[in-house]
Amino acid sequence: MKPRIEVVALDCLMVRLFDEIAESNMPWMLAAGARLRESFAGHLIDLVPSYTTLMVHYDLLALNPMQARELIGQALEGLHADAQARGRRHVLPVWYDPSVGPELHLLAQRSGLSVDEVIARHSGREYQVFALGFAPGFAFMGLVEEALAAPRLDTPRKRVAAGSVGIAERQTAAYPLVSPGGWNLIGRTPAKLFDRTRDGYSLLQPGDSVRYEAVSHAEFMRLGGDDTPLEVST
Repeated sequence: MKPRIEVVALDCLMVRLFDEIAESNMPWMLAAGARLRESFAGHLIDLVPSYTTLMVHYDLLALNPMQARELIGQALEGLHADAQARGRRHVLPVWYDPSVGPELHLLAQRSGLSVDEVIARHSGREYQVFALGFAPGFAFMGLVEEALAAPRLDTPRKRVAAGSVGIAERQTAAYPLVSPGGWNLIGRTPAKLFDRTRDGYSLLQPGDSVRYEAVSHAEFMRLGGDDTPLEVST
């Protein structure tokens, strides 16, 4: 690992730890994030992690860019990753059904698997939360196995229901709010992913791990799910 510092704005620097996305990056990202928060202390306005980078937004009235670079260098000196370090573990119940996951059959056809096999494979592994973005509480997770990978829709939908679970390339995510979106939808979760009354607002945070658990329609409804079918028009 050879960290690089890139300028994003006058008061913002990007620390690039890796060039490729990998699940093995996460312990290093967590360790670097902790060191940077400690190093900048009260002068840190925000720290935004992504797949391979950490964006450091600092107080320009307290630090000049050179001082900020020096703090980053000090924070990363002798950095060690704890392979056991991780965030919280979550289990998200999902009702996998074509009425709320219109690409479920398409993914089965693309992969040569049955619908039940697609569901079993998607819910059969644990995913890391790499980053938050696109919408409040929207967590980019991965990596989905190659057989289930699928490109985004050519034309995004104008309206995707909250809780919709989808796949894009080798990423998976659940939409926290009603929004436009172009991911391949395969089901829906009743979990409340974004809550203004929750500390940090988002249920999921970078470094957390998520496993989807297939549930019946009855269980989905018992947990407060909305089974309104998704409109197939874009």
